[in-house]
Amino acid sequence: MLEKTGVATAKQVREVFPNLERINKGPVAVIECYQEIPCNPCYKSCHFDAITDLSEINTIPEVIEERCTGCGVCVFNCPGLAIMIVDGSVSEDHVLFKIPYEFTPLPEKGQMVKGLDRSGAYLCDVEVTRVQNAKAMDRTPIIHVMVPREHLYAFRNIGLGGKV
Repeated sequence: MLEKTGVATAKQVREVFPNLERINKGPVAVIECYQEIPCNPCYKSCHFDAITDLSEINTIPEVIEERCTGCGVCVFNCPGLAIMIVDGSVSEDHVLFKIPYEFTPLPEKGQMVKGLDRSGAYLCDVEVTRVQNAKAMDRTPIIHVMVPREHLYAFRNIGLGGKV
C-alpha cells in the first residue's frame, strides 16, 4: 500500500512503534521511515546514541528504546518529517504526541484542532498543549497534542480548520 498511496499500512506502523510498556514508561521517538533513502540527520543529531548506526547512509533508522529520552531533537532534524515522540505516561486516557508541523498559521496552546490519520482523514478533536518554535529548530516547530489512547496507532497529524 505504501508504494501506491504513500500511506503506511497498520502492520508497518505497528512494526515501528515501541510496545505499550515502553510508551507508558515515558517519551520515546517513533521513526516512520519505511524506505531506504540516503539520509542520516536523525542519527547525527541524537545526543544519546538512541538511533541505530547509519554509517551506511541508506540504512533505515531504528530507535534504541532504552537509550531514547524523547528529547525531540531528531524530530526537527528529520527533513522527511518522519519522526514523532509518543508519551503514554502523562495520562491513563490520552497519549501525548509531539509532532513536526511546518504549516502556517501555527496552532496555539489550549486550542482544539482536528486529529488526523496518515491519509489525512479526521479521527477526533485533540488539544494542543504546547508549541515549540525555537530558532535552533530550523523552521520545524513541534506541536504537542493530547490524543485519546484509542487513536495511538492511527494519529499522525493535525488540521486547524475547514473541511477534512
